[in-house]
Parts: sequence; C-alpha cells; structure tokens
Amino acid sequence: MDIQEIISKAENGENVIGQLQQKSITVPPWGDLVKQYDPMLHPVMDKSEYPDITVYEERESESMKNEFGEPVITKVATGVEKVSRVTYALQDLAVKRTTELCFGIPVKRIYSPENDRQKEIAQYIEKIYQRNHIDTVNNDRGRKLFASCETMTLWYAIPEENSVYGFNSKLKLRCVTYSPMQGDSLYPLFDELGDLVALSVKYTRKVEEKDVTFFDTYTSNKHLRWSNEESVSMTLDLDEDIEIGKIPAVYIYRPVPIWENTSSLVYEMEWAVSRNGNYLRKNSRPILAAFVNEEMAFGKSPSTDKAFRDVVQYPQGSSLQYVTWNQAIDNLKYYVNELRQMFFTQLQLPDMSYENMKTTPMSGEARKQLFIDCHLKVKDESGRWIEFFERETNVIKAYLKIMLPSDYASDIDALPVEQVITPYTVKSDAEDLNIYINATGGKQLMSQSTAIQKLGMVDDVDDELQKIQAEGMQDLLAGAMAE
Repeated sequence: MDIQEIISKAENGENVIGQLQQKSITVPPWGDLVKQYDPMLHPVMDKSEYPDITVYEERESESMKNEFGEPVITKVATGVEKVSRVTYALQDLAVKRTTELCFGIPVKRIYSPENDRQKEIAQYIEKIYQRNHIDTVNNDRGRKLFASCETMTLWYAIPEENSVYGFNSKLKLRCVTYSPMQGDSLYPLFDELGDLVALSVKYTRKVEEKDVTFFDTYTSNKHLRWSNEESVSMTLDLDEDIEIGKIPAVYIYRPVPIWENTSSLVYEMEWAVSRNGNYLRKNSRPILAAFVNEEMAFGKSPSTDKAFRDVVQYPQGSSLQYVTWNQAIDNLKYYVNELRQMFFTQLQLPDMSYENMKTTPMSGEARKQLFIDCHLKVKDESGRWIEFFERETNVIKAYLKIMLPSDYASDIDALPVEQVITPYTVKSDAEDLNIYINATGGKQLMSQSTAIQKLGMVDDVDDELQKIQAEGMQDLLAGAMAE
C-alpha cells in the first residue's frame, strides 16, 4: 500500500499503526538475543535445567516404628547446596571488540569542496557533528547494532538562537538513538523497490509518574505520533509537516548478531567449567585419615561447601588414596581453550586479553599481523555503515538548507563528502608521519596538501599549507639577510 494512502487514513482518524508495523526485513527479536547476550540468562544459570542440590539428613522417627519395633528412618531436607555456576560474557565481548575495531579510530569525513562557499559549508557540517559528539554516538550505535541487530538515529531541530556552528542560526540540531536494547521497537517500511518510505518507532517513557507508550512515524513530509496518554487505546495526538523534504532519521540493520552462531561454544565452556567446579569443590579439600582399630568420635562433618577438610577412619594397615583421572584438569583446560579459540576464530576477532598477549612473545610487527583477519571483518561490516553515514550526512545537509540563506542550497547539495572507516590497529602517529614525509620527499608520490589532509591533524588544510609556505619564506629571507 502507498505510504501517502496510509497517512491519509491516519489523518481521517483511522488507526493505521498495524500497517506501519509491517516489516519486509527479518531481524531477530531482542527478547531472543538478550538470552545469549546477557550471561545471567545463559542455560547454566537456569535452575530448572541445572538445579541446586537439596541436602537430606537421615533421622529416626520418635513416633513411627517398623514391624520389628525399630524407629523408622526418614530423610529430612536440611538445606540446599548451591552448585557451581560459571558464565562467560563472550557475546558481550564480541560486541565491544567489533565496535572498538570499527570506531576506536573515529570515522573521518573527507570533504572535496570546489569553491569557497562549499569549503565554508564543510566547516559548518563538521561543527554540527562535533557539537553532537558524533564519535561517542558512533560507539553507542555500534554496540546497539552488533548486539540487537538494528538501530535508528533521529535528527531534530529545536528553536534556539545560536552561533555555535560558525554562523547565526535560529535552530539547533540534536540527535537521539533508538534501539531494542533500551526497550524500543523499530518499524522500517520499504516500497517495492527497496526504498525507505516510512520509519516508525514505538517506545515507552514516563510522563508525570505514568508510563506512556508512544508510536512515532516519520515520512519525507509528515511526522505523526500516537500515544495512550489520554486514553487506553492509541490515539493520534500529533500531526506536523516535515520541512526538510526527507525522513529526518537513519536506520541500519543486520540479519544476525555479531556473535552469529557461536553461543553453543560459550554454553559448552560454561557447562564444562561449572561441572568441574562441583568436582573440585567436593574433592580438593584435604582428607585427614586416622589409621586405628577402635572407634573415635570426630564430630559431625559440615556440608560440602562449608567444610575445610574431611575426616575418615580406617583400620590399622589400611591405605587411602584418591581414585581419579590424573589428567582430568589438564584435559579440561585444553578443551576450554580449544572452544575459546574456535569462538574468536569463527568471528574473525583477535583474542586481545592481557593474559593472552602477555604469554605470547612476538615482535611489534608480528602483533600487527594479528589484526589482518579482523581488518577484513571491519571491511565486511563497513559497507552498511558507510551507506548509513552517507544518508545521515544528507539529512544534516537538508537541515542546513533551512538554517542557511536559500542561495546556499545548490552548493550544499553539490559538496562531495566521503566517509572513511579506519580499522583499529597497533601503531603510533610517528609511523603515519614517516609515511607521509617520505611520500612528499625524494620521488614525490602526493602533494603536500594531500599529505596534510591524509594525516587528519588539522581542520583547515589550505590554511595550514599557507602557514607552512609563509614559514618557508621567512626562513629564506632570514638566510638571505645572514649572507
């Protein structure tokens, strides 16, 4: 159904939320993903699947006797012995690692202005990004996408006189991110050609001590909002025009979480270590053996998890030893390490834990090679992110058209902006400096202006180049005067 037809029905009072919630893409529900993401929800923590042990004690009944007149022995529950439960938050670690690899080095925007006005516009756009702390926003969006498989960022303007972007404006731009991780539901609506024609979000917020559910829909020309603030059912309480001519929000999704199909490996590690923990807790405390023939009273032994030793008695001449597999611990360590290695290998992530890096001696250059596989992973992930960032830049450009005089519009549209995601790697700025210095000396491979731009340490490349040339002229004049 055409989006304009749906919107017209809403304006006539019909409830069209059901039509706006139709998804043509498949995204795993967060209710299923959180069971893998949160280690406290893993199977090893499920007491119905892996229950604690009820401790029983045999007691003689004072009132009940058997046919021989002897007291009946009954078992009475005296407490609960907690089993060992060890979890590994590796799914959460995979989310953090991938986010760090993608955005540990901030995303760069390379502008290629063709005239002074476009150069001016580039500075305005960069100021908008900086004022909205876009690097922090990217880290937040990365974690939400890689864990919950979808996220949405809404850009909106608030009326406020300001000059924080380098020009006088009556509007301030802000952005807010929605994600299933924080209880939001996202509903992108695509047409037959795959173009996004409407973007809706359902969320709950507290309004005057009352939880109110909202449903917002954004199209290229309309913003509609339903809520249950005034009644039990959802009613339309906001209908406003969108002036920028496009959906003021950007949406990104992926079909599976970043840990993909490796949760079974994590569960197996947890089961293996937890069960072995029960064995160690029961058998690792010392046993005091008394080799005597007469009975001795040692007192009542405490429960398994509270005892610091066991006391047993054998006749003289007897012997006592553990009957166990001597290689059990080594084999468990090998098994868990193999599962852990399989987890990181399948996800193309380096195991950058301090313990692993400390125990693996290698040169600095060799350590860089550890990142080859994860750099390829970032390359795979960067496609959807670059498309997402380009759409976001177009939204900001659309807002700039109404914030700046009308004669800026054509240059705003014509300004090329390239989004660059640089995978994180272990290196220093000195390496980049040497690369670009060598590139500008000897056999020249790039211009000095390009080298300054690639280095990314200054905002205004042309101004920096003019300063360098001015300093060079001063050095020549000083040398000439000295002669």
